[in-house]
Amino acid sequence: MRDRLLATMATAALLTVGVAVPAPAAPPAAARSGRAAQAGATPSVPCPRAAAPAVSRPTRPSPPPGVARDRAVGGAALATAGLVVPPGAPAPPKTTAISWLVADLDTGQVLGGCGPHEYGTPASVQKLLLAATMLPRLDPKQVVTVTDEDMDIEPGSSAVGLVEGGRYTVETVWLGLLLNSGNEAANVLARLGGGVDGAAGGVREMNAYAHRLGALQTHAVTPSGLDGRGQFTSAYDLALIARACFADPTFRRYALTEVARIPAQPAQRTKGFQIQNENQLIYNYPGALGGKTGFTDLARHTYVGAAERDGRRLVATLLGAEPRPRRGWEQGAALLDWGFSLPRTATVGRLVGPGELSATPTPDPIPPAGAAEARPAAASGPAGSGRSKSWSVGVLVAAATVILLTGLSWRRRVARRNAS
Repeated sequence: MRDRLLATMATAALLTVGVAVPAPAAPPAAARSGRAAQAGATPSVPCPRAAAPAVSRPTRPSPPPGVARDRAVGGAALATAGLVVPPGAPAPPKTTAISWLVADLDTGQVLGGCGPHEYGTPASVQKLLLAATMLPRLDPKQVVTVTDEDMDIEPGSSAVGLVEGGRYTVETVWLGLLLNSGNEAANVLARLGGGVDGAAGGVREMNAYAHRLGALQTHAVTPSGLDGRGQFTSAYDLALIARACFADPTFRRYALTEVARIPAQPAQRTKGFQIQNENQLIYNYPGALGGKTGFTDLARHTYVGAAERDGRRLVATLLGAEPRPRRGWEQGAALLDWGFSLPRTATVGRLVGPGELSATPTPDPIPPAGAAEARPAAASGPAGSGRSKSWSVGVLVAAATVILLTGLSWRRRVARRNAS
C-alpha cells in the first residue's frame, strides 16, 4: 500500500509539471502545415500577399539546410516561415515579397516580419554588406585606378560608368555604388578592402563581418550581389546589416545624396556625367533616410529602406518581391507606415548586437518595459519562460524520484528484517 502511495505521488508530480522533450526537426515548408494539423500543432499564419502577375524566372536555388539556432536568432518567435506580429497589432500591408521584416534601428526591437529567417537571394542589397564592411577601412580621399578585373561584370547588369584605367576618388566610387548600384564600383571597393587577395579577400571580409553582426544566414559570393552559387541572406540579416550601415554618418550622407558627378577621364577620352540616386524613397517618403534597391532575374526585387518619424528610426527589408501592383520601395514604404503605427513598446524579438553571438551565448530577448511578450501571430495565450519552466521541471522531477526511491528502499529493509 505504501509503495503504491509513493508511486502515485511521484507520478502526480510528473504529470502536473510536464516533462520537456526535444522538439522534432521542422519538416520542409511544403509539408509543414499538413503535418502540423495532424499533430494538433498550431500552423504558421500565412503572410498577407498581394496578387502579382505571373513572371518567368529561373528556378530558385536550394537553400542550405535549416539550423534551429540560426532561425531563432533574435527570439524564438522569429523562427517561423509565416507571419509574426505583436499581440493586438493591426494587419500589416499585403506585399508580393517572399519575406520581410520591420525593426527599430535604435532600440533593435523587431516590430514584425514574414518568414524573417527564411533564406532568400539578395541581389544588390548585398552592397550594404560591402558598405558596412569597407566604409570604416577605406580613405574616401584616396585615388584609385580601375583595372580590367574590376570591369568583369555580367553584360547588361547595373554599372555606373567607370572606365578601365580611369582614376577616381574612393568617395566617387562609393557614390557610384550606392546611388547607381554600380557593379564595377563594388569590384573596385572589394579589391581595395581585400588586401593582397583583392576582391576575393574583400568577399571573405564581408562574410566575416556578417558573422560578427550575427547575420548567420548571410553568405556572399560576389561583392555586388550579382547571383552566385551558394549566395543567400534573410530579411532579419539584412536588418542587422542595415543597422550597421545607418550607424555610420558617412553612409547616411551617401544614402541621402540625390545627385553626384562622375568626373571626366581625359586619358581615356571620356566625358564627365551626372548620376542620380535610384532609391525613390528619398524623394517621396517624408523622413526618408535612404536604403538600397536590388534586382536580378533570380532574386527578383529586393529592398532595404529606412525613415525617421517623431524621433523614431525604422527599417524595412524585403526579399523576392514583384514590382506590381507596387514597386519594391513602395512596399517598403507601406511596411514603414505600418511600423510607425505601432506603439513604441511593440516587439516580437530584437536585433542582436555586433559580436554578441560569437562572444557569449545569445540570451533570451528581453522586451522593453510594458511590452507584450513576443510570440508568433498564430500563438494564443501567454508565452512562458522556457528556462524557468525547465528548472522547475528538473527540481520537481528530482524530488519525486527521491521520494519514490527512498520509500522503496525503506520497504526492502523492513522486508529483510521480517524475513530474518
